[in-house]
Amino acid sequence: MEELSAALQALAEPAGPHPRLGAYKGRSGGGLGQAERRQRLLRLQRERRLDYVNHARRLAENDWVGVESDEEEDEEEEDEEEMEVERKLPKRYANQLMLSEWLIDVPVDLEQEWLAVVCPVGKRALVVASRGSTAAYTKSGFCVSRFPSLLPGGNRHNSMSEKVYCILDCIYSEAQQTYYILDVMCWRGHPVYDCQTDFRFFWLFSKIQEEEGLGEKSRINPYKFVGLQNYPCTPESLCTVLATDYPFEVDGLLFYHKQTHYTPGSTPLVGWLRPYMLPEILGLAVPPTALTAKPDYAGRQLQQIIESKKSKKLAEGQPSAAGDGHYELEHLSTPQPAGSPGGQEEAVRMEN
Repeated sequence: MEELSAALQALAEPAGPHPRLGAYKGRSGGGLGQAERRQRLLRLQRERRLDYVNHARRLAENDWVGVESDEEEDEEEEDEEEMEVERKLPKRYANQLMLSEWLIDVPVDLEQEWLAVVCPVGKRALVVASRGSTAAYTKSGFCVSRFPSLLPGGNRHNSMSEKVYCILDCIYSEAQQTYYILDVMCWRGHPVYDCQTDFRFFWLFSKIQEEEGLGEKSRINPYKFVGLQNYPCTPESLCTVLATDYPFEVDGLLFYHKQTHYTPGSTPLVGWLRPYMLPEILGLAVPPTALTAKPDYAGRQLQQIIESKKSKKLAEGQPSAAGDGHYELEHLSTPQPAGSPGGQEEAVRMEN
């Protein structure tokens, strides 16, 4: 009876850990660890370049003539293993965003090859500005809003050519009436899907500065568009990040590998952590701040994770250590927020 009461109490807490977390066994990646899958994906993206110019044009113009027949022919030619590993561009507006995984295995090159982005609470959105209008889509491809904006191609005054369009990865904050820009896939008709993360972030920051009034609300720009800053993953930088007072409610941090291209779908090359997890997972010595304060459920979650990791190591014949320092968090069956791994696009908060 006590176990049943504990399970019901856990389910009643939407931000708490899943009661069957300890029984979870990873299914993704064919048994490969995150580090191996990261190297594999980096190698594959160097070997294969998708037709991003045509894909960006289709998203901007909603022109999908001939796409389905082409994909059916490709599927017949590729074997099952290639289809599992190589990521194909999804159809229509669904599954167009690059999603994270929990940062379970901390990369050995975190300081040198990764960038961190602080994410606000909100809803993830694919924003397409084209032909004099701006549309926001959920991760499942549903158009939730259409409005004018000062993005290139986003209103009838700055869309003189069909080639002027933008495709952005955003987090929409209803409280701030703001689209916070996480990443850029296309700007003024120039796709950057196959560019590295550090270049995409630099390109985005420089282009946003050129658009006057984009960060202010107006009749022609009813929602603000604000770029999210990225930070080095050095201990000093991350400690500063955790001690900063942000103009929005912080949901978590996304960690981007500098060399990854923008690839629709979940990838181990983008990691996700809650702020309070950073000191223990990354071994940071930081003074107590509002962001590092642990919620009530954190202790129970950590205990479940440690026990789950011990069991997994014993099953694999590896020695277990109590202070392993990694969260076994992938594929939790809880609602998930904008920047988090997978999940439902309509959820605003969750416990990752």
